[in-house]
Amino acid sequence: MGIRRDNAWKRIAAAICTVLLLTSSAGCIEEPPPPEPDRLPAFTLLESFSARMLEEGAPAVLIAVRDGGNTWTHAAGVRSLESREPATITDPVRVGGITESMVAVSVMKLVEEGKLDLDAQVSGYLPEFGTVLHPPGPVSVRQLLTHESGLPDFSVPLLASGSWEETMNRPLSLAQQLALAATVPWDGRLARIFDYSRSNYAALALIVERLRGQGIGQVLAEDIARTLDLKATRLGGSQPTGMVHGYVTVEGMRRDMSTPAWQVEAPSTGAVSTVEETNRFYAALLQGRLLSPDTVTAMKGGYSQYYGFALRRWNNTCNNRFYYGLPGDTDGYGTVSLTSEDGSKQLTMAVTYPPAPPTLELNPLILELQDVAQEAMNSLCEAN
Repeated sequence: MGIRRDNAWKRIAAAICTVLLLTSSAGCIEEPPPPEPDRLPAFTLLESFSARMLEEGAPAVLIAVRDGGNTWTHAAGVRSLESREPATITDPVRVGGITESMVAVSVMKLVEEGKLDLDAQVSGYLPEFGTVLHPPGPVSVRQLLTHESGLPDFSVPLLASGSWEETMNRPLSLAQQLALAATVPWDGRLARIFDYSRSNYAALALIVERLRGQGIGQVLAEDIARTLDLKATRLGGSQPTGMVHGYVTVEGMRRDMSTPAWQVEAPSTGAVSTVEETNRFYAALLQGRLLSPDTVTAMKGGYSQYYGFALRRWNNTCNNRFYYGLPGDTDGYGTVSLTSEDGSKQLTMAVTYPPAPPTLELNPLILELQDVAQEAMNSLCEAN
């Protein structure tokens, strides 16, 4: 991992020694190695965090940093607790909520093509939306994107419908996700304020499918993975080679979360990618290579908003602006990705959490991942 240093000086010293030994009985003492260059505080911070995660039981930690033309990577731990194969930087992980940024790109492509109006009512694209979910008032596509619809989260009744193992291993279509959400009363007071719900992106994905005539996984492959030549990035389909396995514990038994049936195609949390490919995705997005600059500006949200269209922001103290990206927290996996506005500076970090009982609440480690990532990114400019 990290930066490779040239060992040419060793070969030169050895050659000089050989020549001198042939011409003199006096020996040749090899020169001491050059001093280590100053270690950037960002990399020391990230490696220290990685070491602590492994000590606390995390199976693997993967980190990719890009600063202009310079890159730094770190891979520690194992792909799975069963095989004990070493994890590598190109190994895929579940990226959780980062999936929503990808879905939002496909939504905004439809907007750019004039096929979708953000301020139109959702029921205009999904006639069953009103009859099945019974919203307390009009709901726009924009409100789904920003999690300001108040739509109940389907995962709450999902987990209440049976044992954990039954629910996690049950395939769940987009329509079934919304049908589950309909079993929970819709609180109209939550509309127009940020209230995270996985159901919002189930509805958006269903709109995309209706307008494209393809499954959401196929649309993301066309809009993003093939466009950017991302080999490992996908939603649905077969598990990619070298997958890093995340785990939870249920009644004291360890359970593998690399392919939970309900989540494999979930547009809120189901995507698989690598840390380097996640960086490439966000760089392309923010540099206007997937959408027009005006659309990207709209996705960032207003200056007073920390969350736009599946993009949240963190303070960039290097230029008093912002980093954009998302955290991804899902059973067994935590990922965070930050990219500067011009796409030139990036950090994506993925941790397979120390195995623990599953919960609908945020894993506290995802908050720490964000803090460490932001500190590391800001320290890069201080070192330059």
